[in-house]
Amino acid sequence: MTDSEPNSQSANTSAPPLPRIDRKSLNVPNCITLARLVLAVVLFAMISLGSSWIAAAVMFVVAAATDALDGFIARRYGLVTTLGRILDPFADKIIICGAFLFLVAKQGTASEPGSGINAWMALIVFGREMFITSLRAFLEQHGRDFSAVWSGKIKMVLQCAAVTASLLSMDASFAVIPNFILVRDVVLWSALAITIYSGVEYTYRAYRMLRA
Repeated sequence: MTDSEPNSQSANTSAPPLPRIDRKSLNVPNCITLARLVLAVVLFAMISLGSSWIAAAVMFVVAAATDALDGFIARRYGLVTTLGRILDPFADKIIICGAFLFLVAKQGTASEPGSGINAWMALIVFGREMFITSLRAFLEQHGRDFSAVWSGKIKMVLQCAAVTASLLSMDASFAVIPNFILVRDVVLWSALAITIYSGVEYTYRAYRMLRA
């Protein structure tokens, strides 16, 4: 361990200073991001308790919509902060992965419809998000641009649509609508397909960077 300390110290000396997190970090966009985390906790409680599925779907849509809102405000008014760059992707992963995980438990019964989300589906979503987040952190730490591409943005939209449809499908008034369950399943499978595709695309992109 002692042999590595001089190298670590010299590396830290040459590295640029870390951006500060101060009171200015608690701006409007970051407060919206924190609110998204609170809404996510409320949503998970609603799913666990099996309360109104329509209300849960509305809660999810509102929480997911704050992702676009805080990003727009931060860019529009120059309020991008280090805290925001940390919290925003974390909040996104929590609400999407958490929703999929909590909906796994809602498989339904003979008298009540289920969410349509199985454990392996949640595993695909969770695994992809964790792996690509790790890749992004590693590459950006070494100064490489690993910003989002269109497949990632489409993936987010379809995942949100899939969660919303799954929540609504457990409400009796929606479950009896002709072909609603079929539409839910199509959206869900489309979300899984683009999740896998975007994961492969990002992985290949990282591979090319590391090979260059």
